Amino acid sequence: MKPYVSVEGIARRFPGLTVFQDVWFGIARGEFVCLVGHSGCGKTTILNILAGLDSPSDGGVVVDGQEITGPALDRAVVFQGHALMPWLTAEQNVGFALSCRKPGWGRARLREEARAVLAKVGLEHAADRKPAMLSGGMKQRVGIARALAVQPKMMLMDEPFSALDALTRGSLQEEVSRLTTEAGQTAFMITHDVDEAILLADRILLMTNGPEARIAEVLVNTLPRPRIRATLHHQPGYHGLRDHIMDFLVTRSRTLAGAPPEGYDPRDPPIVRLAE
Repeated sequence: MKPYVSVEGIARRFPGLTVFQDVWFGIARGEFVCLVGHSGCGKTTILNILAGLDSPSDGGVVVDGQEITGPALDRAVVFQGHALMPWLTAEQNVGFALSCRKPGWGRARLREEARAVLAKVGLEHAADRKPAMLSGGMKQRVGIARALAVQPKMMLMDEPFSALDALTRGSLQEEVSRLTTEAGQTAFMITHDVDEAILLADRILLMTNGPEARIAEVLVNTLPRPRIRATLHHQPGYHGLRDHIMDFLVTRSRTLAGAPPEGYDPRDPPIVRLAE
């Protein structure tokens, strides 16, 4: 069966520098995939290519049978910064996104639907506040609500919680896990947070250091859902997953960088499923 999202041999090159090359992976419909790797390996560039905000030097990306040629409403992005329009309220920020998807809706319908989406992320009480009146976590909740409002086929997340305090970050991670699971949402996230990847992902793509970065292996997350941040470390298999990822980031991401080992096939990187 063909994957819902197919990343086919993409590379990003600049004069004298190849950031990454020969990157292949697929994402099944309704699957949550995280990409983990050190700074400089091209994670954000890969996400931007999936979003249609950047173009690969080689290769391409196919979503639901259509090659990506630019941004579209079937792919919503949640950035590191909230990227809200400061002159609009939370409701109006979400309503603006809705109006792009539903240009025929009137103001009352947009208002009603925007408030309903804000309620899903626990912000119905803050609908009339502008971003300057919201905390960092609340701003990111509005950003998530805005992305969900357009009912995208795929959510793309670029370390959306990295600037938040630990308690807020944990709360939002669980919120995203719940919302994407309930909606059967296809999602792709890049992160430096190992526990975040374990909490959210069905599969974790481990990327070598750049330049000439590549996907070294695909780690299958066998921990059952629902996953709760506070109890995640008590689940059987958690420590094996975490140790495997940490060992990769500390050592193997560096030692595997450069020329791939003999027998490595970029179209079919090693799949790792740890003993449960």
